[in-house]
Amino acid sequence: MDTIVNWTDERVERLKKLWAEGLSASQIAAQLGGVSRNAVIGKVHRLSLPGRAKAGGTTASRTPKRPVVSTQVRPQVTFTQRTVTRTVARPAGATMLKEEMEVDALEVIEHSTSNNVVVPIFKRVPLIRLTERTCKWPLGDPLKDDFCFCGNDSPDTSPYCAFHQKLAYQPSAERRRMR
Repeated sequence: MDTIVNWTDERVERLKKLWAEGLSASQIAAQLGGVSRNAVIGKVHRLSLPGRAKAGGTTASRTPKRPVVSTQVRPQVTFTQRTVTRTVARPAGATMLKEEMEVDALEVIEHSTSNNVVVPIFKRVPLIRLTERTCKWPLGDPLKDDFCFCGNDSPDTSPYCAFHQKLAYQPSAERRRMR
């Protein structure tokens, strides 16, 4: 049966103090007495208290970490789905029956690139300045103000420069190998 907690000003102040010291809701409930862990959590949320202090005295508000830039080339991972026939045993009364069933399996394929890839410097052209002879490879988030396109020279038959053609189009032999 639910009981109503009487939150006096003194109990609320004690709750705030214990919360700031980094005690857990269970520990606070035990120290206050007559209060459940969930009642403490509910009151903390209603009071909109900041994150608790953690061991070592720092508060739970985190400072943003600087992004780590890796110069190491990581292999590209793709998944291919294929149907495989498996023999499975299942009970049928007192006997075990073997039957074949088709199962969809995922195969992980790693593509590693060589370390001597030269990435061209992008001209960062906005949509308004694109022509038939400029690379139309998008750069960034289309919803952001700094969205643009590669802008390097592209051959007559392609919307992309030589570098982005290699990213956009796979040779047919490589597609067959992936199946």
